[in-house]
Amino acid sequence: MSLTKTWYTVEQAAAKYGIPASRIDEWVESGLVRTEENGDKVLVNGNDIEQELDMVPSV
Repeated sequence: MSLTKTWYTVEQAAAKYGIPASRIDEWVESGLVRTEENGDKVLVNGNDIEQELDMVPSV
């Protein structure tokens, strides 16, 4: 079991990983990042975001 936080709002994830929220939204719409509803908030999976960031070639 992971002891670190893995679910974030899109805004929290964008700030944590230093990427635009629009990029995260694209990944969610493409099915690359899992989401979970928590009341009226949509949370995204940080592990999925990290995996996508590893796939993006650096310039």
